[in-house]
Formats: sequence, structure tokens, C-alpha cells
Amino acid sequence: MESKLPVLFLCLAFAACSANQHHDPSVVGYSQEDLASPNKLLDLFTSWSVKHSKIYASPKEKVKRYRVFKQNLMHIAETNRKNGSYWLGLNQFADIAHEEFKASYLGLKPGLSKMGAPPRPATTFRYANAVDLPWAVDWRYKGAVTPVKNQGECGSCWAFSTVAAVEGINQIATGKLVSLSEQELMDCDTTFDHGCGGGIMDFAFAFIMGNQGIHTDEDYPYLMEEGYCKEKQPHASVVTITGYEDVPENSEVSLLKALAHQPVSVGIAAGSKDFQFYKGVSTIVCLYFQMMSQKYSCNLRMSSDWLAAGGV
Repeated sequence: MESKLPVLFLCLAFAACSANQHHDPSVVGYSQEDLASPNKLLDLFTSWSVKHSKIYASPKEKVKRYRVFKQNLMHIAETNRKNGSYWLGLNQFADIAHEEFKASYLGLKPGLSKMGAPPRPATTFRYANAVDLPWAVDWRYKGAVTPVKNQGECGSCWAFSTVAAVEGINQIATGKLVSLSEQELMDCDTTFDHGCGGGIMDFAFAFIMGNQGIHTDEDYPYLMEEGYCKEKQPHASVVTITGYEDVPENSEVSLLKALAHQPVSVGIAAGSKDFQFYKGVSTIVCLYFQMMSQKYSCNLRMSSDWLAAGGV
């Protein structure tokens, strides 16, 4: 199988957009009473631990995580009190210090040096002259988005974003939606990208082209950790691309034109501590893209609580 169109991608720093502030305990995970009483706070931690299946190796570790939980809860509550543009809540990361979170989950590396990378010929934006764009496009309903995936405790978002875009363009070109292998990129695309240590989508797209395709997720399943690069399976199906290009920087019109024609690979700079605790982040990110793209659907890959991987 070979896609007849190149994939496009866009890296952008996330900008918070308007969302209603919530203090409903069912939404943010705590009440004002929990903040006022040490006993209630301990009960909250216990119930939160059960909800998220938290098991600690020792009493000492549990005490440590409880202290981190309290610190994070104070930050969440204070942010929700002051900030009306977005809101935070107790998700599964509430017992993790922010530096731990960044080390374990954030993998987009836009600052990776491109020195040594093969030169790319200059190209014009293929949709520059696009006109008569539809008012709305939702690539999920067009069958170009696979079910939600979870990258786990691994900074592999760059691989998920790459794969999501290739899955989408392959569906547009062939009519078949095939789940592809992030793990192959993790294991084999190691010249410039670094597995759980992060990467960027440029290099991953180039790898897929040079590797003459990428295997399906069924043939090369995801492990949530780096593994050894497997040799090509002679009878396995692969999906390849003919090229890739960047959406022009700082051009909302160009992004709108690209999204009207195909899914776009997106990386979000999620290093802010607030991003660790977003609840309803799907709504917030979608609102951001709606403002930029006249309500074009953003098909960011979401778990029930957290961004699993980027793919618009």
C-alpha cells in the first residue's frame, strides 16, 4: 500500500484558550471541604489512590507521594481560584512531581539539532491556492482516525503524532484505515530521534520514506518502552508515504487549508506545570483549533483523562 499524498505536520506551542472555570468535585476531583481538613485531605488521597489503582512499594514511598499530592492539589486549587480561562483537576498524575512528569511523559523535542540530517528541497505549500473550503471537517467521521492510543510512561508522543498523520493520509488514499506501528519508529528510527527520550516528526516521516514503509500495529505492537529493531517481515503489509512538508509557520489560513484536505501532525509544547493537570483538555485544545480553523475538528488523540498523542 502506498499513500499518494504527502503528510503535513505543524509544531506549535500550546496557547490556553477560553473554557469555563469549574469547581464541581465531580469535575476537578476535590471540594473546598477537602482543602480545609487534614483528615478529609487524607481521605481524598486514599480515594484518589483507589480510583487510579495506585500501589506504593513501601510506607515511605506512600508518605512521599502523599506530600507531592498535597503540593499539587494546592497548586491546582490556587490556579482554579485565580484563572478563569482554563481549569485543572486531580488526574492520574497528581502524585508525580512536575520534573518527574516532564522526564517521563514529554517527548516532543523541537530543539533537536538538524545538523547531519539529509537536506530537503524547497517546496511550495501544496494547498496555497485552495479555495472554497468547507465550513467544517471532522476526520473522525470521515474514517481517517484510529481509536485512542496510549503512549504510557514514555516520551514517544512524536511517534504517535507521526503515525496518526500517516494513518490518516493512507485512509484518504486507499479507503482503508489501518493502525500503524509507533513501536517501529521507537526501535528503528534512532539516527536523530530517541525513543522514549523524545524526537520530532520531521525525522520520523523521513525514516518512513527511507525505510520504504512502516508496519502495522498488529505486526509490530507497541510496548510502552524501547526495544530492538526487528527486521522487515517479508510477507507483512507496510504503509509508506511519498513525501512530507511543513505547514507555513504563523499562518492560520494555511493551517485551515491543510486541515480541509487531510489530517495534520501536531506537537504541543506541554512543559507548563498546569498542563500536567488539565481536565477537559480535549475541550480546551479543540477550542484553540476552532478559533484558528473556523470550527474545523481537531482530532487530537485523547485518553479519558489526558493527551495520549497528537494527531489532527
